[in-house]
Amino acid sequence: MRRGLTIAQLGDLVEFPIVATLATYRADGSVLLSPVWHEYRDGGFNVATGSDNVKARHLRRDPRAVLLVAESVHPNRGVELTARASLSTDDVLGTVSRIAVRYLGEQKGREYVRTATDDVVVRLEPGQVRAWDFADMPF
Repeated sequence: MRRGLTIAQLGDLVEFPIVATLATYRADGSVLLSPVWHEYRDGGFNVATGSDNVKARHLRRDPRAVLLVAESVHPNRGVELTARASLSTDDVLGTVSRIAVRYLGEQKGREYVRTATDDVVVRLEPGQVRAWDFADMPF
C-alpha cells in the first residue's frame, strides 16, 4: 500500500463520478455520514446542497468536515480530506450543473438541474489530506 500521496499522485481519481462520503457533526458531537456528489475544482472539493439540509445546518454550527473519495476497484485509490467547510451562494447554478452533468450525463444532468433545490455550495479546501492507493500490490 502506498501512503502519503498527494491528490495529484492519485491521477484521475477525483475526476470520476464516485459518490463520496461527507462527515459532519451533530450538536451532540456524533457524526453524520452522508453520500454526496462532488467536484474537485481549483484545489478543493465542492458539494451542492440545500441551505436547509441537515449537512448545511451542521456546517453552519460546526464547520469541521471530512470528505472521503475512494474507488472500490484496483488500485483502490482514495483520499480523505479533513477541512473546515465554508458555505457559499456564489455560482450555485454553475456548480450544480457541472456536478449533475458529471454524474448523470448531459441530458439527465440538465433535467436534474431544472428540479434541483440545491441553493448553497459547501466548499472543502485541503486542511489535512490523507491519500493512498494499492498500485504496488500484485492483485
